[in-house]
Amino acid sequence: MFNKGDKVSVLDEAVDGVVMSVKDKVVTIETADGFVMNFNANELIKIGESANLMEAIKGFNINEVTKEKEIPKPRSFVKEKKDKHELPVPEFDLHIEKLVPNKRGMSNYDILTLQSETAKRHIEFAIRNRIPKIVFIHGVGEGVLKAELDFLFGRYDNIVFQDANYQKYGAGATEVYFKQNNK
Repeated sequence: MFNKGDKVSVLDEAVDGVVMSVKDKVVTIETADGFVMNFNANELIKIGESANLMEAIKGFNINEVTKEKEIPKPRSFVKEKKDKHELPVPEFDLHIEKLVPNKRGMSNYDILTLQSETAKRHIEFAIRNRIPKIVFIHGVGEGVLKAELDFLFGRYDNIVFQDANYQKYGAGATEVYFKQNNK
């Protein structure tokens, strides 16, 4: 590849020189300043011949090199803005599997009654402890539990409710806000 007397340049450094000897893949060069240096053959390129320059860069894929140099675009996602002092919102999952270890032997009426009584207990607790907002996860299903919850929430004067954040919960959750009286 390199012969004695070839003019070469080091790829990663600003060093030019003339080949003095080649042993295996180690090339000894004398720089223009008179220094003798050893380099691997793949670190050098012949200068003065444009054909050799094209041969040297044949192994590089320009698309891969430019891809490495590109700055990756930051991933965009919507994040809920939170206040520093805001406590996390309590979430209560009303799926029957979360409420009882085994639902065998329970009728649909028993299940719905247990779910609505659990929701009522959490509402009463939140009112007593002045918790401003809670979320009930009820699932989508046929909408029976959601209708029951809507009826339950309607019986309180100091409650406002709406569907919870769709990105976080999907369609199966309701957010309940409690209007606090300043006593």
